[in-house]
Amino acid sequence: MQRRRRVEDDLALRSSLQRRADDLGVLVEWATAGEEVSSDLARGLDDLQREVESAETKKMLGGEYDRANAIVTIHPGAGGTESQDWAEMLLRMYLKWAERRGFKRETIDYQPGDEAGIKSATVLFSGEYAYGLMAAEAGVHRLVRISPFDQAARRHTSFASVYVWPELPEDEDIDIDEKDLRVDTYRSSGAGGQHVNVTDSAIRITHLPTGIVVSCQNERSQHKNRAQAMKVLKARLFDLKMKEQAARLEQLGGEKRDIAFGNQIRSYVLQPYQMIKDHRTKLEVGDVNRVLDGDLDGFIKTYLMQKAAGTLGTASPADEDA
Repeated sequence: MQRRRRVEDDLALRSSLQRRADDLGVLVEWATAGEEVSSDLARGLDDLQREVESAETKKMLGGEYDRANAIVTIHPGAGGTESQDWAEMLLRMYLKWAERRGFKRETIDYQPGDEAGIKSATVLFSGEYAYGLMAAEAGVHRLVRISPFDQAARRHTSFASVYVWPELPEDEDIDIDEKDLRVDTYRSSGAGGQHVNVTDSAIRITHLPTGIVVSCQNERSQHKNRAQAMKVLKARLFDLKMKEQAARLEQLGGEKRDIAFGNQIRSYVLQPYQMIKDHRTKLEVGDVNRVLDGDLDGFIKTYLMQKAAGTLGTASPADEDA
């Protein structure tokens, strides 16, 4: 059924592009004959370009779970309030990006920082290709700025990690033994209104064999929070399974590549100059505010294109000062 849906989508895209091209051909003929259709022609070319660019991105997302919803978790690095504030800035950036694309956004877990920012946050982005697109953002993000929390106004460097997993279908074969789980309940600490905060409805699940810990405090009932937490646990166990398989294959093939998250993928410099640089694609953008307001499509598309072409790079020591 998935293969059939992909083929049907491809055929629909082909028909749409052909229809737009035919319409533009007619407008070109009218323009040649002296008709005033320049505004219609310009608008039609813009629409065609947007559809072609969207099609290019989708054709690079052919993975088994690329169409799935995305579970995104953000953790600050060492550095206390500074890194926690940076983690919240990233969360806002991704929420803005998802809003631009029309994705539904559901906060599963939110742990506020002691003074500012967040200690962690997990959000479910629901929409077609949410995982395939957001997977390009997984890794460590680096911020360089004059700290608003430093009275001496010194330059600080902060880090935050972004983790992305697909929301798996219900029939995905991931075995979870209840004996391997420790379930704790507690009172929600984040925003959510009086009904969320007056009862011990938040759930924390620890998977004892792997040490993976997931939590959910968004819903009013323990039952719903547990269901959401189990969904996140299932995705993380699947991710761990895939990494272990990849590690075994690389060991057999004699390759020594780092397959884990944790590589610095992008630097955001706010002072002494403004520049955002992706260390994998070498793409640089000077309009920092536009990116932090959710305009990430340029970074994501460039990453997907280079990944498909096999030309993706890794951060080099020289990139550290970028």
